[in-house]
Amino acid sequence: MAKKKYYVVWEGKEPGIYERWQDAQAQIKNWPGARYKAFSSRQEAEAAYHGHFSHHIDLKGKKKAQPAAAEQATRHEEVIWDSIAVDAACSGNPGEMEYQGVDPRTGTRLFYLKFPLGTNNIGEFLAIVHALAMLQKEGRHDTPVYTDSRIALGWVKKGKARTTLPRNSHTEMLYQLIERAEKWLATHSYRNPILKWDTERWGEIPADFGRK
Repeated sequence: MAKKKYYVVWEGKEPGIYERWQDAQAQIKNWPGARYKAFSSRQEAEAAYHGHFSHHIDLKGKKKAQPAAAEQATRHEEVIWDSIAVDAACSGNPGEMEYQGVDPRTGTRLFYLKFPLGTNNIGEFLAIVHALAMLQKEGRHDTPVYTDSRIALGWVKKGKARTTLPRNSHTEMLYQLIERAEKWLATHSYRNPILKWDTERWGEIPADFGRK
């Protein structure tokens, strides 16, 4: 009898963990840049899903063709450079976590926070809310926020960080910030677009920590 597998979909129509290949396949079919992988246990799948796909998928061997100058110029025009780009990095999952916001035009760091224990998805979520709060305070109500995380983008839209990270003495400060971010989303309205950074076309997001 074949061993049961669990399929993690990080990038697809509906990211999640699927117990049947047919269900996972439906999420990645015709989805550009789909990221997915099979795991032999539910525990492994849960840990992988709440991390970043680059920790489990080796992309180093895949070389991208360099676009022609005209195509590069077109892609450059696609980006709204008057924006804030955010990203997070995590050493382990969970592990030491940090997030930041960067001005894509200059590469200037606009904010940065670091925590002894967290996950990449939590960092991405907090970075988006941090950027939204900053823009509202500055009166920049139409300035977009770029993220390369569909999971964090979904959390922000739903107003809830759906993390399974244990709450204890090591993560209490982080959880207080998560609750503060969720409360901000529940009590504030904003019209800043939250946009998915197109890594396949534009390269790494300007806020990337460069640790892949």
